[in-house]
Amino acid sequence: MSIQIVSKPSLLWVAILVLAGPWCCVAQEPASSATPSPTPSPYSAQTLEELKKLQQAALASDYAYRQVAHLSNNIGPRLTGSAQAQKAVEYVAAELKALGLEVQLEKVTVQHWVRGEETASLVEYPGMAEKTTQKIVLTALGGSVATPATGITAEVLVVRNFDELQSLGREKVEGKIVLFDYHYDKLMAAQGHAGEAYGQAVKYRSDAPSAAAKVGAVAALIRSVGGAEYRLPHTGQTDYAKDVPKIPAAAVTAEDADLLASLVPQGPVKMRLLLTPQQLPDVVSYNVIGDLKGSEHPEQIVIVSGHLDSWDLGTGAIDDGAGVAVSMEAANLIKQLRLRPRRTLRVIAWMNEENGLAGGKAYAKEHESEIANHYAAMEIDGGAGHPLGISFGPKAEARALLEPVAKILQDSGAGILDFSAHAGGADIGPLTKKGVPGFSPIQDNRTYFHYHHTAADTLDKIVPRELAENAAVVAVTAYALTNLEQPLPR
Repeated sequence: MSIQIVSKPSLLWVAILVLAGPWCCVAQEPASSATPSPTPSPYSAQTLEELKKLQQAALASDYAYRQVAHLSNNIGPRLTGSAQAQKAVEYVAAELKALGLEVQLEKVTVQHWVRGEETASLVEYPGMAEKTTQKIVLTALGGSVATPATGITAEVLVVRNFDELQSLGREKVEGKIVLFDYHYDKLMAAQGHAGEAYGQAVKYRSDAPSAAAKVGAVAALIRSVGGAEYRLPHTGQTDYAKDVPKIPAAAVTAEDADLLASLVPQGPVKMRLLLTPQQLPDVVSYNVIGDLKGSEHPEQIVIVSGHLDSWDLGTGAIDDGAGVAVSMEAANLIKQLRLRPRRTLRVIAWMNEENGLAGGKAYAKEHESEIANHYAAMEIDGGAGHPLGISFGPKAEARALLEPVAKILQDSGAGILDFSAHAGGADIGPLTKKGVPGFSPIQDNRTYFHYHHTAADTLDKIVPRELAENAAVVAVTAYALTNLEQPLPR
């Protein structure tokens, strides 16, 4: 940095300037009579009018509800590698073709894990009546290995967290079944931060089995990661470390975790655990891709998406049939209203989000040379609760470009704009990491983790009006992005 030295003015000259005040400036620099040019709108007047029409059409349509009803009720659970997952691929592809989209199936190699039998009972505990047992309600974690065919019978050890486990050491853990009794923060969730509460607890689902195996445990249990204590176990993928033995892993209900935490301090508690999951050979599945070609920049792509696979306990209505359905609805409404997006709108139903993310990873690899032409990507994977607005990233400067959209969405209570450097869902993560701007609806998720990954993830949990509100947010935002008059910051 260079410094310019100037001579110090005399005191008399300073006094003259002070007495003259602003009038000296007026004489030297006459004011311009030109009116400042208004900041150009990021959308044409026609686009803004079309966004309002899209919003009203979405709120009046039941197309998204009919789609999620078919996925959850008629096809049912869609665990990766299953016959139902393949049926869902075929169904969504046919529906997108019926809308007039250019449809292709992109191959994805996916794992094929099946659940099998899962039972547990307490066969020894303080106060036990003669010739009785107590049933424990649990479910295997995704990817879990099986117990021996005759099951495991071992003493139960309860710890609150990883630190407590480590403090006990191998001598007190070896040969036991370890229960991690880490509580999902229901108060945090009730205050509108369910995602954060889930993030704090879910590390036990992924890391607990290997942590327990390192100190000699024969099986690992976790307190279910969720908020509804209706004796519902919550499944989800676990993540075995490569350098330790794989041990059977399951989630027990909150009530049964409380039961064990109460009994163990009273004396020895023994459990018989039987899990019979299988890891079958990998199979070929597909991401379903449907394009509505852009009228001016067909090479530029705006993705709107949800994941087609689901866990096998429920029917995958909120996770994530709803996301697929509202993505399909965006294309349906644009076609019905005969609107013409300038950029290509690409609807994607991802495969394998729940237990591998193979679909998102395969897409990013397959389209690596086209990343620069991926203008934006949106994923809907937070259920179907009332939408509050739009989460966007990776640059805060995009807010000014989205404010006209938020103003329209405010009519249905969805006018919040929330900047997040990591906006978007897991499937579009490989794209957003490469700089593609990510988007997702902000939804009321206070009760989402009551049902997420449980047998209660069924169609009745979806309120049709709230699903239509989500469709409005997705359709309006997606169409706005296809018609934005300038580049998004990357």
